[in-house]
Amino acid sequence: MAEERKVRSKQDDAVSQEAVMALEKENRVAQYRGHIAKLISFIAICFSLFQLYTGIFGVLDAQLQRAVHLGFGLVLVFLLYPTRRAWLNRASIHPLDAFLALLAASGPLYIITQYHDLVLRAGNFNTLDMAVGSIGVLLVIEAARRVVGIPMVSVVLFFIAYAFAGPYIPGILGHRGVNWDQLVGHLYFTTEGIFGIPLGVSSTFIFLFILFGAYLESTGLGHFFIDLANAVAGWARGGPAKVAVLSSGLMGTVSGSSVANVAGTGSFTIPMMKKLGYHRDFAGAVEAAASTGGQLMPPIMGAAAFLMAEFVGVPYMEVVKAATIPAILYFLGIWLGVHFEARRENLQGLPRENLPKFGVIFRERGHLALPLVVIIGLLVSGYTPMRAALIGIFLTVAAAMLRKNTRLSFIEVVQGLIDGAR
Repeated sequence: MAEERKVRSKQDDAVSQEAVMALEKENRVAQYRGHIAKLISFIAICFSLFQLYTGIFGVLDAQLQRAVHLGFGLVLVFLLYPTRRAWLNRASIHPLDAFLALLAASGPLYIITQYHDLVLRAGNFNTLDMAVGSIGVLLVIEAARRVVGIPMVSVVLFFIAYAFAGPYIPGILGHRGVNWDQLVGHLYFTTEGIFGIPLGVSSTFIFLFILFGAYLESTGLGHFFIDLANAVAGWARGGPAKVAVLSSGLMGTVSGSSVANVAGTGSFTIPMMKKLGYHRDFAGAVEAAASTGGQLMPPIMGAAAFLMAEFVGVPYMEVVKAATIPAILYFLGIWLGVHFEARRENLQGLPRENLPKFGVIFRERGHLALPLVVIIGLLVSGYTPMRAALIGIFLTVAAAMLRKNTRLSFIEVVQGLIDGAR
């Protein structure tokens, strides 16, 4: 039995990895090999280690912390998201992307090295400052285009245009306007623009929560959730679809990402639904809807939840409490939808003898959920999200060591740093 589980775990890992690679290809993420892949992995490891260091020993001054965070992020964006889709299959990084990555790193590096002088000048920026800031603003916009797309860039450009067009707009929307130097100074050399609250939240606890989720995934918690969902609902009418809903909800508690949710559960649940008799369109729709709800499921929700807490000025736990009931209702609605579809199509569940046993699952892998329980307890007890996530990361690695079949090797620990940064 133990050997069968190991074989199945390896097969599941292969399927999941293929799904992740397909999703990354769809999202225009380049897949490099050899020395280039090692270079990107090294940058990602340094990124994660910096975040862990500041999480343990305290963050730097706001602009310094955010500058380092932005520098690492921009470098990875320009290396992993090529300028053109046709460059995705290149064996090496295109010279233009390599140049832009270096240029993107130079802007934050300038702030770090010139931080003291920039503070003393306090708004009296020189020509070099303006050149660096202008390039930095344009590179952030270009990075947004590569990752998010034209719609977000259009919104950004609209408001930049509004900053200049203020004197020509009548009524209450009009304002005295700004020139380019004033705009760049505000956007790039203060903590009100690019280095504002969203980047501050990302550079502190959002990154650590993402890293926490990456380590939970690497311990096999995703497979534990899928097996648990199979044991609970696989036998019911329309079982595989209900497994998709339940496993996506459970996965959402640790991922906070709809894409990661689809990669973790969809590669298993969609074939199961199609095999049972669900139409392929319905199977895909169920998984998409359920995985999207992963961003709503506490305690680790999408980045917007952390930003809400920061902007509103309330503890993150208050956002978690407010989101709990809506998240449950969301998944309950999808559950009822697949149930009625199964009744209409007379789709039965899977035979109980073919499903994993609830007690066996908990005895063998129940300890993997311990960090998730602890981090909820820490947030309830008043710990800051940053401290709770940091403890959760180390506890995840420690909990995995409790059993030989879930123990992480040194390579897997390092891979967790890479996955978190990517």
